[in-house]
Amino acid sequence: MKQSGRTIFRIMLLSVIALLPAMNEVVAQADNPVADPAAVVTEGNARFTVLTPELIRMEWSNDGKFIDSPSLVFVNRNLPVPPHRSFTENGWLVIKTSGLTLRYKKDSGEFDKDNLSIEMNFDGKSLIWHPGLKDTTNLLGTIRTLDGVKGPIALAPGLLSRGGWTLIDDSRRPLFDNSAWKWVINRPADEAQDWYFFGYGHDYEKELGDYVKVAGKIPMPPRFALGAWWSRYWAYTDEELKSLVNQFSTYDVPLDVLVVDMDWHQTFDLRWSRRVLNQAGEMKGWTGYTWNKILFPDPQEFLNWCHMKDLKVVLNLHPASGIQPWEESYPAMARAMGIDPASQKYVPFEPTDKKFAENYFNLVLHPLEKEGVDFWWIDWQQWDTTKIKNLNPTWWLNYTFYTDMEREGKARPIILARWGGLGDHRYQIGFSGDVITDWSSLQFQPYFTATAANVGFGYWSHDIGGHIPGTVTPELYTRWVQWGAMSPILRTHTTRNAEAERRIWAYPYPYAKAMRDAFRLRYGLLPYIYTASRNTYDTGVSMIRPLYYDYPESDEAYEFGDEYFFGKDLIVAPVVHPISQDSLLATEDIWVPPGSWVEWYSGDQLQGPKVVERHYALDEIPILVRAGAVIPMQSVEQKANIENVDPLVLRIFPAQYGSTSVYGDEGNSEGYKHGEYSRTAVSYHTENNRIVRITIDPARGTYPGMNKSRSYVIQLMNVFPPVRVSCNGDEIKRGDNGWTYDGDKLETVISTRAFDLDQRVELTVEFPESFESPLLDGVRGKIARLKVAMNILNHLWPDDWVPDMLIEAAQTGDFLSLYPDSAANRLGKLQIELAGLRKAVTGLSGNKETIAKALNHLCDTLPPEPGR
Repeated sequence: MKQSGRTIFRIMLLSVIALLPAMNEVVAQADNPVADPAAVVTEGNARFTVLTPELIRMEWSNDGKFIDSPSLVFVNRNLPVPPHRSFTENGWLVIKTSGLTLRYKKDSGEFDKDNLSIEMNFDGKSLIWHPGLKDTTNLLGTIRTLDGVKGPIALAPGLLSRGGWTLIDDSRRPLFDNSAWKWVINRPADEAQDWYFFGYGHDYEKELGDYVKVAGKIPMPPRFALGAWWSRYWAYTDEELKSLVNQFSTYDVPLDVLVVDMDWHQTFDLRWSRRVLNQAGEMKGWTGYTWNKILFPDPQEFLNWCHMKDLKVVLNLHPASGIQPWEESYPAMARAMGIDPASQKYVPFEPTDKKFAENYFNLVLHPLEKEGVDFWWIDWQQWDTTKIKNLNPTWWLNYTFYTDMEREGKARPIILARWGGLGDHRYQIGFSGDVITDWSSLQFQPYFTATAANVGFGYWSHDIGGHIPGTVTPELYTRWVQWGAMSPILRTHTTRNAEAERRIWAYPYPYAKAMRDAFRLRYGLLPYIYTASRNTYDTGVSMIRPLYYDYPESDEAYEFGDEYFFGKDLIVAPVVHPISQDSLLATEDIWVPPGSWVEWYSGDQLQGPKVVERHYALDEIPILVRAGAVIPMQSVEQKANIENVDPLVLRIFPAQYGSTSVYGDEGNSEGYKHGEYSRTAVSYHTENNRIVRITIDPARGTYPGMNKSRSYVIQLMNVFPPVRVSCNGDEIKRGDNGWTYDGDKLETVISTRAFDLDQRVELTVEFPESFESPLLDGVRGKIARLKVAMNILNHLWPDDWVPDMLIEAAQTGDFLSLYPDSAANRLGKLQIELAGLRKAVTGLSGNKETIAKALNHLCDTLPPEPGR
């Protein structure tokens, strides 16, 4: 078919839009804490640095000396100089940018409300800030841990405020020196003020983007980290862990990371009630660096076996007790620290002593890493001070462990540790601690996680299922796993309680199936998630973020805090309330933002903005898809730890047009910072709502290990069966190696052959009727509900049985798969059947509660009763 000039222009435009993320990608530059002199304005003992039009550093020093060293938070001040003017007006220094006007009264001393102000335009009005003004609408950030927390807890202030401004006081934070492995030093003790004023109004994403320019980017975790983790506080033997891993394979549940808690090392029959202490005054056996040879007779063999299974191994550390005399590494560590090993005096844990730290990593941890330990879980639970004033030990341990991996240069750095404070976004993954197992804890975690984006801490890992006491009902665990599948990191965990089960296959079938489906959804979405991770690195906007980033003027975006964006095209609102036994459905209120959205599981078309009450079965997760979205996915049989996705699955929710850019790299190297990655632009447009033209552009860029070709699977959602499909001009026939139709999902699946990655692939899919037909709206969800209602009504026997009308309606999907040419007629008949089903079900004999349950389960499926 000949294409018009307008159509060709649209195709070109969509290809450009799909590649827009790549335009923000730059090769990593070394941080430089010294600002360009042209950005600096000095007035007596005050110095002002214009970092961006909306961000100004303000310093006052009693002796007129200023800090150019990096602080723990602000490591790069050498940004392009924004246009600005500075002049004196009636004894006041004035600095004007396009966003801010700063005034400081000359020769007036340290900053206070009388001598310093910043004016900005906010919400169409002039806003004037001065020192001491309270930020009463701060949108908060995160906290160190959820240890022992049940339900909500207060969070620390973050970088964003609904009031339009925030002030970060950096005056007391320690500094870095300029050594090769940058080390912490005390800030000069003289009186000084060192403030950073952010005046971005409600442009939250721009503020975060500029924050990471001065505070360092949010690094990408290795791709394997985005897969499933197994973790449990339990004294496993090596054979038990091998058996566990094999069970994952037996039950077809994916796994990429194996966490071994503290019993990997000698624990000396640790019992809290005995209070046996070591030389450091800590519980003996809590800290350890020597393998427990009872549980792991041959550690090297065990680690080799795990790597043969393509698993990454993480070991737990509680490092506070230092190196005790019984450790295998003690003699070498003692000598390195000037202690005679014969004295049997322990080596105290001094993480801010660089000599200690270098020896600790080189002599204690690196030998274990050479055996095959991939990274460390830093489970610091002791004191909160160090020998450096205002240096939190959690922050510093995260820095040293992460940057030691950087210095080693063997793989992309990763740790598992609690939050240490601002600047910790550079050293992730976060471990949120030992939360209480309870519905209220689950209810808080989506809000807690999304809000952490306000300080750039976008990779919180939670104890899925809760930690204390660990026992959990099948329903609560299922919902927790579903949340975990749509969270930054999917890591199950619990305490040492024999009744606390975390193997999903050990639960009754409906729950086990729902949890397995959630795991498989997670793995299917990995290309989408990994692309979102790259976007986080480029922009400073976490993959999981609050709705108010995109809708800052909508009150509902702030009120629905447990609803969040997951990447750019999905909104998730996890089920956090129990199912009603009257309907077998859970009820959640969902805010639908402006625009058109499609519910992932039901196929319902939702138009926002509005608040809707929605109902969800056990196996359903509330996910809204932006209409028109292209979601890159992979086969669920592929692991997370892969370099190439083949086939690349593209799930399309058709609208007038849509696009995406699929990111790929080596997966576990630092090459992504230096241009070693690829981008594939995908776009489509429709004609007359019946013809979909899809374009997959040649891949741009390359990386080590990148394939030369790949195949594609196109999934067109909520559509009729097609009448014609072609790829690069060749017709694709219906069949297993061509296109198929899944009637239960109203999904057309097109499989292609392999194409070279430098080749453009163009598909045309023609449908018999518009994909905007009301006959398609929500049918996927209706079919699922009808099948459950059948199972409910089966329990009426021997008094009655499922009516044929319900059976026929529930069989709609099967009919569509078998007879796709009659789809429109069959879907029209379904509407007639639904209109008559309430009467048919109400008229059944037998247990009235069973009949009512079936009707309640069909509350979103059947037309409303007359008069309601």
